[in-house]
Amino acid sequence: MSVLKNRATSSLLKSETKSLRRFLSLYIFLVMMVISTLGILYYQAHKELMLSAQRADMAKYAYIQTKRLKVLHHFFDEQRTYPRDPRFRSAIYDIEYKEIFSLLKNRSVDFTQEIYLKDGVIHFVKSMDIFYLGAKYLIIEIDDDGAWHNHLIKKILGYGTAAFFLFLFFGYFLAKLFVKPMRDSIMLLDRFIKDTTHELNTPLSAILANIEMMDTEVMVESNRKKLNRINIAAKTVSILYKDLTYLTLEQERENENERIDIAELLYDRIEYFNVLVQSKALDYEMDISHAEIVMDRRKLTRVIDNLLSNAIKYNKRKGVVGIRLREGRLEIWDTGVGIPEEKRAFIFDRYRRFNESEGGFGIGLSIVKRILDEYGISIEVFSEKDKGTRMVLKW
Repeated sequence: MSVLKNRATSSLLKSETKSLRRFLSLYIFLVMMVISTLGILYYQAHKELMLSAQRADMAKYAYIQTKRLKVLHHFFDEQRTYPRDPRFRSAIYDIEYKEIFSLLKNRSVDFTQEIYLKDGVIHFVKSMDIFYLGAKYLIIEIDDDGAWHNHLIKKILGYGTAAFFLFLFFGYFLAKLFVKPMRDSIMLLDRFIKDTTHELNTPLSAILANIEMMDTEVMVESNRKKLNRINIAAKTVSILYKDLTYLTLEQERENENERIDIAELLYDRIEYFNVLVQSKALDYEMDISHAEIVMDRRKLTRVIDNLLSNAIKYNKRKGVVGIRLREGRLEIWDTGVGIPEEKRAFIFDRYRRFNESEGGFGIGLSIVKRILDEYGISIEVFSEKDKGTRMVLKW
């Protein structure tokens, strides 16, 4: 019994789980954005520190190379070999950024920056005051071994992962704290429904049994009308009671699947709802062919009862309830109030009601959807406000 209770409670808290997942998804996304941004800023800061550390050496190399260019400039007629150094590579450009001579590995030079890292090499750009050999710019290039980069990436990944799981830990408990009021509300409603179900059983059974036993032939017309109204009210409550019973007691019971003649079951349920149909002066529009399905009879009955009940309940007076059955397809529609477009996505949510003038807990369509999903049956909803709703089942 405790296992049954736990399963029922767990199923009732699906909305809580959905809200928790949505919150955590958004929270994780934001945390990853923050950690990624901080990681990028941290990387950029350390890259600048590395370039700053290299600036002094490269400025010294530039000074040395400038001296060599000066010598070459003055003795160009005697010596025309461009000065080289094993510690660095260099190039000279004129005032219009045109190459005069280059030993660079990467000849794509950014003259807007003094020092920068690109494609595994570091460039230092020096603007010369005296145009030796016609050069305005001296470029010093050294290789970047990438050791600082690998060390920094490992550090960022390590701290980032630790921070992510720390934030995730706190986020989970924050989310649980935020959804606790919803959990308490659902549990309260769950207990109320179970208590209501137990209280309804005996009086409802007595009412229905006594109505069936009454001889309407000996009654005066006024009493027959009163009895008819009692019968309508009792059957309306009976549908609600069966949904509550299924929700709290029967849904975890093992299925007793059998081959069911759907047409026969439909006619039986149509007869059951006949008194409700007559009370609203509704007409049936039926096109029922033979069709069978392997399913638990009580679950299929719950599906049909809820769809027919809604088609009657939310119909207009003197409207039409339509039923069309083919092999692998069942359609039930009405000419009633319809469902606004912005609310259609939520019609299968438990405890969600769209018409406050009608009774109920808002659990019927939730039960329908759960049963259909269990058997792999799809359901499509077509509805237009003030024109009616069509439910199409396919299997």
